Amino acid sequence: MPFKPATPSVAHAMQIHDFRPSPILRRRFGTLALALLLAGCAAGSQDAPTAREVLPASLGLHHVSLAFPSVQWWTTFNDPVLDKLVDHALRANPSLAQAGARLEQARAAAGIAGSGLQPHLGASLSSTREQFSANDIYPPPFGGSMYTENQLMLQGGWEIDFFGRNRARLDAALGTARAAAAQAQAARVLLASNVVATYVQLARTEARRHTLEQILGQKERIVAVVGARVREGLEPTLQLRPVQTDIPKLRLQLEQNAEVARELRHALAALSGQGPDATAHLAPTLRVLPTPALPRELPAEIVGHRADVVAARWQVRAALAGVREARAAFYPNVNLSAFIGLDALGATQFLTAGSRTFGVGPAVTLPLFEGGALRAQLRGRAAAADAAIDEYNATVLGAVRDVADAVARRRSADRQIRQQDDALRLAREAHALARKRFEAGLGNDLAVLSAQGAVLQLELVGDDLKAQALLDDVALMRALGGGYRDPGAAG
Repeated sequence: MPFKPATPSVAHAMQIHDFRPSPILRRRFGTLALALLLAGCAAGSQDAPTAREVLPASLGLHHVSLAFPSVQWWTTFNDPVLDKLVDHALRANPSLAQAGARLEQARAAAGIAGSGLQPHLGASLSSTREQFSANDIYPPPFGGSMYTENQLMLQGGWEIDFFGRNRARLDAALGTARAAAAQAQAARVLLASNVVATYVQLARTEARRHTLEQILGQKERIVAVVGARVREGLEPTLQLRPVQTDIPKLRLQLEQNAEVARELRHALAALSGQGPDATAHLAPTLRVLPTPALPRELPAEIVGHRADVVAARWQVRAALAGVREARAAFYPNVNLSAFIGLDALGATQFLTAGSRTFGVGPAVTLPLFEGGALRAQLRGRAAAADAAIDEYNATVLGAVRDVADAVARRRSADRQIRQQDDALRLAREAHALARKRFEAGLGNDLAVLSAQGAVLQLELVGDDLKAQALLDDVALMRALGGGYRDPGAAG
């Protein structure tokens, strides 16, 4: 038998010194290299985001030690009824259910995007009854006859992500999902804040009702005293009329206050996902409740403790990943596909070894001329990233302003409460002195009632100031993030 040398492998042939690729092969490699160069130039163009994220230090924020609110910050008010309302709201409010549904949609989209990085495998089974044409490529006895074709296939494919397009798509989807998670938490913080603020407002109306009823009683006693003096001829009738007009005014204020209280109870019922009857008899008492220590400087950590800021930051990361995905679209896609199975005419030979069929092959696709679509897509993604960065910056600025406003209002409320306390102390001293003079026979009962009216008016102002201070505390809790911690901050 004559000697026949073995056919060298392709890798070995490439190492032979005098190997020269054919002209056709050189043209193909040249075309591919030129296409890659053009794609690189297009993807490396100036179509990139230009906006920059704002730095906390540029806004006057400092890395100071600050005790941020706990996740259940409302429990610091030490009111079991309020705790129950907030807990019920966080379980039953429809707005939170909507936020949860949006979060699940975003997570599902991330799962779909992540599947692009994994191989795909599918199976198919078919049985087709077919009449073969007598005038087609099949000769007799197949041509002109009826046959059943049975096919069982296992098919797979894998897109090799050489240039990171699928990874960028996954990063964008993950960023969107994490933004949705932060938005869901922002909805929880907002809902809890609204429940607590509405509860405080209801407590204010109850305190106002109590004080107005005392003022009404005081005015009715004045009317009785002045009326007796008028009947005795000690006072003209003209002195009685101004005091009498105060009575219907106070009753009007009481009715208006009662209407506000009913609406607040209805609001609490709706916020907590309940019917109006659940809060119909709710009557909280306004008290001086524990308040957080006010920060002397605005903390830089606020950026990581505000769910809306965190959501905006994840939106930026998602948008930047979208830019990377659009840039990777200029490069080739490399797909590997394979199949194996059984294919036979008729059922008798279907499960035999001779019916086996299989195939494998790579596919490379490269966009060469897309009419400017890829470049336009890249510009659009870059513009979307700029918009996301600008939105993030606006959210940070809004967060800083919220904290600054809440701290300023809280400090102002403290000053006003101190001033009101001083005035109330002096009014009570005047009332006590007027009573002592009356009991000693040195004054009349009108002086005592007048001094009592001054005390009651200041107590009415004090109720409003105490409630406003509590509302400022709620606003500060929300401005400081409501106890939120970004689980992906380290990522």
